[in-house]
Amino acid sequence: MKVTLKDVADAAGVSIATVDRVLNRREGVRGDTVARVEAAIRQLGYAPSSLASRVQPAPSRTLFLLPLGGNPFFTSLTDGVGQLREWLPFAGSTFDVRTVDVFDGPVLAAALERAGGDGYDGIAVVALDHPAVKEAINALTRAGVRVVTLVSDVPGSLRDRYVGIDNTAAGRTAGSLTARFLPNRRGKVAFITGSFALRDHAERCFGFEQVIAQDFPDVEVIAVREGRDDPERVAHLVRDLLHDHPDLAGLYNVGAGTGGVIRALEAAGRAREVVFVAHELTQESRSALLRGTIDAVIGQDPRHEARSAARVLQALINGFPVLDDQERIRIEVYLRDNLP
Repeated sequence: MKVTLKDVADAAGVSIATVDRVLNRREGVRGDTVARVEAAIRQLGYAPSSLASRVQPAPSRTLFLLPLGGNPFFTSLTDGVGQLREWLPFAGSTFDVRTVDVFDGPVLAAALERAGGDGYDGIAVVALDHPAVKEAINALTRAGVRVVTLVSDVPGSLRDRYVGIDNTAAGRTAGSLTARFLPNRRGKVAFITGSFALRDHAERCFGFEQVIAQDFPDVEVIAVREGRDDPERVAHLVRDLLHDHPDLAGLYNVGAGTGGVIRALEAAGRAREVVFVAHELTQESRSALLRGTIDAVIGQDPRHEARSAARVLQALINGFPVLDDQERIRIEVYLRDNLP
């Protein structure tokens, strides 16, 4: 895919005319603007004539280590990795995918160790915040492999960068939405997480409880359950919650397994009675949103995350600056009224 002046201008947040002035060393452009444009040129690999050899990233081998299973979000992220060669101008670079049980710390650590011996220049991993995983990441970075955590972070490790949304803010958003949808902003709410060892899930739970405690004194969090992102297990947990708490007013599904919540609520005849906030806009969650089983979906763009992780790794491998504005992953909120 050919990178154009417009691509550089969009990445740097300037006009095409400004990019042209920078390329031709014309006066009248502020130093910080010149730096942004030059960083965008290096990041995107824009190579007009004599600049080509100077700014084109060297070919590299990158691995995406993603979760096992049929999680629709990660299916979309995997599809995004498969399209990287079309989207990004990194000639000769390869982007491989391997899957692993990210809920098992030693298994994920072993997968990282194997990847370290396979000659990869960079690795993007959906990480578990586990001592063995942290040590495996540290060993990779000490060996010169660039590592970014993707979607879920291990902040105490030596990883180079995290690519994903602010999950505490996502949890706060979910808490605020859930409470505001409740009649009179009062009632009992519960949430289901995949695993507290997944940093993104733990941070979302923290944000949810934080905003409830701060802003909604008449809302009570009465239960927390781990569903390991398995729809069948999640459905069983929701059935138990509905049985044990017939006055349950709200439910937040922190991770995947949303289909299990949908089935349990609809089978119990409580789909429109219990406020339900979920993550990730999939075909299943979209349909449930339209018919009122889900009240709101908090989303993130998996294809943007695939592109961002690849760009960040290429920048790190080649010694280019990372464009923070370009790599910021936004939190998206969908109601049935604003579905794309």
